[in-house]
Formats: sequence, structure tokens, C-alpha cells
Amino acid sequence: MRFLPPARLLLLLLTFIAIGAGSAYAAGTTPTYNYIGAAALEARLKAGEAIHLLDIQVEEEYAKHHIKGATPTHAYPVKSEADRGKLSAAIAQINADSAPVVIVCPRGAGSATRTYDYLLTQGIAAARLLILEKGQEGWSCAPLTEGK
Repeated sequence: MRFLPPARLLLLLLTFIAIGAGSAYAAGTTPTYNYIGAAALEARLKAGEAIHLLDIQVEEEYAKHHIKGATPTHAYPVKSEADRGKLSAAIAQINADSAPVVIVCPRGAGSATRTYDYLLTQGIAAARLLILEKGQEGWSCAPLTEGK
């Protein structure tokens, strides 16, 4: 039985480590998210499509304006265990069927992606998850908006 010289064995080991670390780095730094524009969401809602509207705005913002039929979670900014815990009731509703889930946050950015990532960890398929582009701030359909 032949063994590799220690120098070659070390070089081979370092190569495998570098390849593995590079792959993990590349996979971990470029997450992809599914988005939906306000016009496309408006069309789906007007067509009566089954959709879960998961609104994570804080209570005051939700009271001011939200999309009709949205489920309020007040989970914003979705950074703590307590924030994620506010999504629990909605997860049970989401798991009851296979309808798409549109995450609505104030601007469609960091909190929306954190919610998306959390929902993935809860077993909800990425194919079902969408983030409303520009969030509630980008929503302008008055007939489908409620609030003060």
C-alpha cells in the first residue's frame, strides 16, 4: 500500500478545504428571493386568486394602511425570537393550503427577506414565497387598501 508524502497530503487537504469554503461562501452570500410587483399582486387579488397576504408592519403602520385581507402579524423588524414568534399563528394558516404567500413589510427590504428566510426554516417552500416589491410604501391601489 502506498501513502502520499505528507506535503502532498497537506496540499490535497488544503485544496478540499478551500473548495468547500468557497462553495459555502458563494451559496451563503447570494440568497435569491421571489418578488411580486404591486400591479401583478393587484391583478391577482382582483381575479380572486387565493393568496396569503402576510403583513409584518408594526401595529400603528398597519392601522394607517394595509392591503385588504392581509393578516397582521406586527412582527417587524423580524430580528428577535419574539418577532419571529408573532408569525406563528400565520404559519398555521399558511400550512392549511398551498396558496402563495406574499410578505408585506414597510418597504420590501430587510425585514421581508428575514421573514422569507424564517418561513423557509418552518418548511414553507420557496416556490410559494413572494415579497411585495417596495412593500406597503409601493402599494397604491386605493380600492384594495384599508386603514385610517
